[in-house]
Amino acid sequence: MGSDTNFSSRSLVVAPQWIGDAVMTEPLLRRLRARGERITVGALPWVAPVYRAMPQVDAVVELPFQHGGLQFRARRQLARELHGRFDTAYVLPNSFKSALLPLLAGIPKRVGYLGEARVGVLTHRLKNPGNKPPMVAFYSALSGEADVGNDRPQLQLPPGNAEAAAAQLGVQPRGYYVFAPGAEYGPAKRWPAQRYAELARLLAAPVLLLGSGKEAPLCEEIAQAGGAQCRNIAGQTSLMQALGLIAAARGVASNDSGLMHVAAGFGVPQVAVFGSSSPLHTPPLNARAAVVWLKNDPAYQPPLDCAPCFQRECPLGHTRCLNDVGAARVLASLQETL
Repeated sequence: MGSDTNFSSRSLVVAPQWIGDAVMTEPLLRRLRARGERITVGALPWVAPVYRAMPQVDAVVELPFQHGGLQFRARRQLARELHGRFDTAYVLPNSFKSALLPLLAGIPKRVGYLGEARVGVLTHRLKNPGNKPPMVAFYSALSGEADVGNDRPQLQLPPGNAEAAAAQLGVQPRGYYVFAPGAEYGPAKRWPAQRYAELARLLAAPVLLLGSGKEAPLCEEIAQAGGAQCRNIAGQTSLMQALGLIAAARGVASNDSGLMHVAAGFGVPQVAVFGSSSPLHTPPLNARAAVVWLKNDPAYQPPLDCAPCFQRECPLGHTRCLNDVGAARVLASLQETL
């Protein structure tokens, strides 16, 4: 972990485990920085690059934890290394184990939502809202300041980083589109592969298909049907490279996913197709973003009374909310953002 100087920040922020959530915490960190707090973020390795694209973050500690399990020994060991280096912790996930590290590290002020069994581990607890508020406001409330209502996540890479990422793949900055067709949550959030392929053919421009290794087969299906201009690089880039490729893209098409929020953070022209989830809860907060959601389309009949269901798979078996969104409609929305 290095010397004490690596942990000179006053505030430790325990980050959420998903990329999209991580992006939406940026306005909170900006607020903390603006009032003079030095920020160290504790993040899982697959999320840490997002925080390295936030200039207000002084240091990032990669947490050596895995999905599932308390992993008490690993938390206690890291807590010993962090002991005495912070006076405030902001615990962004709602789980008990996320709040355990600041407790073991002896951080005197520990802020978070009530969550699961956290009465004894947090010193400052906010009640969980009863509805599904916008996630940026949900995280920003942990600052204790009034919601200003117009916070938008802002990401920033070092100069030349995005251009270098494009050069590594032999594409020109602003000369290609990025598709992010995956969604970790499940198929009820994924616009069909054939629709992405149709969109690629309509664009008639280079398209890079980004995603995790698990999404490589989906991206390959789109690449095969989308034409020679499509290139499947899912699982072949680091997250930092993916951030650069998104930042240098002409435009981005995606589902409601982590990479959607990344594109919003960089202010890239984008269109996001929503299905089972709601843009009222997790919108792409970007002045150059368009959302396609049949739920709020009065011309779409019959109305989608089932949306948003927030299910991984369509409980009614038809997934109309996504299957009925045509490629031409998404293209028109993307062109408006350009």
